[in-house]
Amino acid sequence: MMQRSDPHAGQPVLRVGPPLAEARLAVVAIHGRGASAEDILGLAGEIAAPHVAFFAPQAAGFTWYPHSFLTPIAQNEPYLTSALEFIAALVGDIVGEGVPHERIGIMGFSQGACLSLEFAARHARPYAAVIALSGGLMGPPGTPREYRGSMDGTPVFLGCSDIDPHIPVERVHESAEVFQRLGATVDERIYPRMGHTINADELSAVRALLAR
Repeated sequence: MMQRSDPHAGQPVLRVGPPLAEARLAVVAIHGRGASAEDILGLAGEIAAPHVAFFAPQAAGFTWYPHSFLTPIAQNEPYLTSALEFIAALVGDIVGEGVPHERIGIMGFSQGACLSLEFAARHARPYAAVIALSGGLMGPPGTPREYRGSMDGTPVFLGCSDIDPHIPVERVHESAEVFQRLGATVDERIYPRMGHTINADELSAVRALLAR
């Protein structure tokens, strides 16, 4: 059977919060592998950010790309490009509704965090915030990080465990350095022996970011 070149095309986007005309911020919230848009919107509910509209795209087959984020990027195609284009189109739709990029946040957990960071780096510009919970930039060690653009002080939050079974802590450090070079204001928090999950400190930090 022929592989679709754009596997995430036509997938739904769920949303919660006020209409964009009444929202202070819009946040694109990206779920992890095996999870769903409903799951990441549940996280949005825990954050309880007032006057924020959350948009959650749904990956085809509940997976944005098939292999580890540390795999050579070509091996995760065409899924990765399809996912990044899906997010770009969603951001473009939000901008088309009158919300500037500076009032749009990008947030994800696990696979969604990796996708959030890769999207933000490839489309570097000022955003309301970029939030990566247990994630890092994509590709194997030594992947070139020649991204263009400037984050111009965008707050970037990176939260992860030092023993996460999926996310090497070295990749979190590398991602922080890349975003600092792009002009972001980076808050990197490594939690000892936490594992692959989200803790109360991270929720509090995200809540504070979205309340700015």
